[in-house]
Amino acid sequence: MRFPRSCGILLHPTSFPGRYGIGDLGDAAYQFADFLATGGQTLWQVMPLGPTGYGDSPYQCFSAFAGNPLLVSPDRLLAEGLLTDADLAEVPPFPAQRVDYGWVIQWKTALLHRSFLVFQDRATPAQLDGLWLFSQRNAGWLDDYALFMALKEHHGGGTWTAWEFPLVTRDPATLAHWREQLADAIQEQRYRQWLFFRQWWALKSYANERGIRFVGDIPIFVAHDSADVWANPHLFYLDRAGNPTAVAGVPPDYFSATGQLWGNPLYRWDVLARNGYDWWLARFRAVLELVDIIRLDHFRGFEAYWEIPAGSPTAEIGQWVKGPGAALFYRLKDMLGELPIVAEDLGVITREVVNLRNEFNFPGMKILQFAFSSDASNPFLPHNYDANCAVYTGTHDNDTSVGWFQSSSTPGERALALQYLGRETGDHINWDLIRLAYASVADTAVVPLQDVLGDGSSARMNYPSRLGGQWEWRYPEGVLTNELAQRLLGLAQTYGRAPAPAGAGPGGFEGRVNPAPTIQ
Repeated sequence: MRFPRSCGILLHPTSFPGRYGIGDLGDAAYQFADFLATGGQTLWQVMPLGPTGYGDSPYQCFSAFAGNPLLVSPDRLLAEGLLTDADLAEVPPFPAQRVDYGWVIQWKTALLHRSFLVFQDRATPAQLDGLWLFSQRNAGWLDDYALFMALKEHHGGGTWTAWEFPLVTRDPATLAHWREQLADAIQEQRYRQWLFFRQWWALKSYANERGIRFVGDIPIFVAHDSADVWANPHLFYLDRAGNPTAVAGVPPDYFSATGQLWGNPLYRWDVLARNGYDWWLARFRAVLELVDIIRLDHFRGFEAYWEIPAGSPTAEIGQWVKGPGAALFYRLKDMLGELPIVAEDLGVITREVVNLRNEFNFPGMKILQFAFSSDASNPFLPHNYDANCAVYTGTHDNDTSVGWFQSSSTPGERALALQYLGRETGDHINWDLIRLAYASVADTAVVPLQDVLGDGSSARMNYPSRLGGQWEWRYPEGVLTNELAQRLLGLAQTYGRAPAPAGAGPGGFEGRVNPAPTIQ
């Protein structure tokens, strides 16, 4: 579907400032929503919001349906009586501008456990009813997820394929035994999810009321060590022990000379098709309760995906295998109506991928950092855009614009960029690229907050194919000034991306918004 002319900022909630070691859904999140509204922005893009696993990546979650409890705001729990002043009296001296995940996970998990004990001891009738209702409404994924996480905790965090074989194969009697043995731990996992969704839906309602729509990711693949794979092994190519027989990735490209070996198990699309793609339908419905627009990550994999033999050291050896193609999207459209999708169509893009995207009128993505590597025919240069696309200065996988210009780009790229921008130097390269994105014909323009702040490479969020030290960036207190918001507002107004005047309907696509569920 087409989107109206608009602009926004990419910022994941882990990057908020605050004293608890990781950004959360407390005051800083609401302040950022106010900053967006003041700056004429109508889009707030986030990465997947699930509970992170290996490598702390939001693209490797323990569930495609659950939320990340690390994002729960302790201050909001205190205000609701679900923590005490004593619980927050001594907070460790966490780093202010990066997330130390090992430290944060240990401390915040213990804090959430104390909150659960408080809930058990003094929950109000409304809170008890709220948790019960949430658990009932989401039982389709929550029951398996809560059991999975309780079992994982019981097994010291080990991957599910290392559990006892009857658990690996989900023997019914064994599962019944552990549901009884771990009843309290299972209920605590439900409680953590209830906390996350209540806080997220409150933030979403606040942002939507200010004309801001959320853009969120659906990664095409899910993590092997996840409740999704453990509970649905028939949907994936696994051996009898639960290990993948082939894994996902992409061949060598501009991100990596050896490709990207993601390691995710591959779908059995034939089985999914026979089931009417019900698992994917449930996934879309769940994500559309969290966000208003979906960025469909690795869109080309729905046309054909790179299959890598299990155990391969890199992604260089593999083969292209046909994906579900249009059949999946027709099923989703039949059940959900017009699909608010931005297709992440980067990488090795064929005519078949373009045709699939165009068949459903999905906007693709344009990255300005890719625009200066060849000549005037480069498809990432704005004069080559169709309006039905989303332009980014960069994404979470790129260097910041300042870092790109100073160190990640080649001399030829820098020279072409300056020529294209009509500049003698790159002293303000971040704002030059922001202006270029806003001025383009692209319906949608999104800029990482790091580029708005003019940060260098130290603020980069992710290096594809690198392990460790990722997803850690946080911005400092006090940088979201009114002056900065007014600068964004000026650009949004100049290039026709500001919200419609009062009385003309809310911002976002066709005035539509996915309302957050009502929950106590």
